[in-house]
Amino acid sequence: MTRYLLILSILLLSLSCKKSESKSEVDNELNELFAIMQGSYDSEIQSQVDSTYFNISLHMYPIWKDKGNFLYVEQALNSMQDKPYRQRIYEVTRLNDSTFKSAIYTLAVDSLWVGKWKTPSAFDSISLKDITLKDGCEVLLKRIEPNYFAGKTGKTSCESSLRGASYATSEVEILEDKIISWDRGFDSKGNHVWGAEKGGYIFNKLD
Repeated sequence: MTRYLLILSILLLSLSCKKSESKSEVDNELNELFAIMQGSYDSEIQSQVDSTYFNISLHMYPIWKDKGNFLYVEQALNSMQDKPYRQRIYEVTRLNDSTFKSAIYTLAVDSLWVGKWKTPSAFDSISLKDITLKDGCEVLLKRIEPNYFAGKTGKTSCESSLRGASYATSEVEILEDKIISWDRGFDSKGNHVWGAEKGGYIFNKLD
């Protein structure tokens, strides 16, 4: 009986260790995704090769480090970075064993946060109750290989009224040295009404 209990204890300890190792691996993958998303980017190289693409700046920096994996995200024409056309907060989490989620939030008064990617601690003055979830606009990502994640939004789940659109889609690839992002808007009949036509913007990491 004593021998049986000893064997059972060893088995239970082994299973517990495996679960701990698995959880550690899960955390490492999430941390990897969150880390490679951070930084400043632009699409200058792509704009020089193809004039149909603009030189866009993209800044993604962590905020609220004690609350989870949150990023403040700011996009603007590179020549007009004091007037960004998109300001968001992303929350990066694990959805299940193979899928990660980047939830999208809007800020109440965008103008208050222009350029605050330089001083992320400024966001300590607000909390989750001060931002609004863009329901249906989350990007679901898969880890393709180390330092390479890819995913997209639901086909019609992200509502948009920009330039006559009914919904918007995003397709994203995240790598260690670049982010490829293809955002498009479609009307209720599925006609493309805004966004790049040929493919995604290629944002090369600057730092």
